[in-house]
Amino acid sequence: MSTKPSKELETFDNPNPERDYTIRIRMPEFTCLCPKTGQPDFAELLLEYVPDQLCVELKSLKLYIWAFREQGAFHEAVTNEMLADLVAATNPRFMRLTADFKVRGGIYTVVTAEHRDENWVAPQKVELP
Repeated sequence: MSTKPSKELETFDNPNPERDYTIRIRMPEFTCLCPKTGQPDFAELLLEYVPDQLCVELKSLKLYIWAFREQGAFHEAVTNEMLADLVAATNPRFMRLTADFKVRGGIYTVVTAEHRDENWVAPQKVELP
């Protein structure tokens, strides 16, 4: 596998497709460029998903987020673009991407985008005593 930035997301077979379970991936070093000023924007990404048949491979995910480093993008657009690409690659039961952008000019931005398969019903949350 290349160690250059790449928009290609690799996957592997879900080892337990019969069960709903959540995968959480924290990516604290996401960067892209402000499309207005060209200055870097920094964010921490949190990807949460319930896989169906496929899971995203982590090295390809690292190279994927690296590919945005020189791309000018509004926070809202880049978050939704990444979610769309991840959904297209993995076809999950549920996926949520939260992009927590660091302060710029005294303003913080948090963008959350979600995908839910129309046939998937979320299990009820269990509260333990």
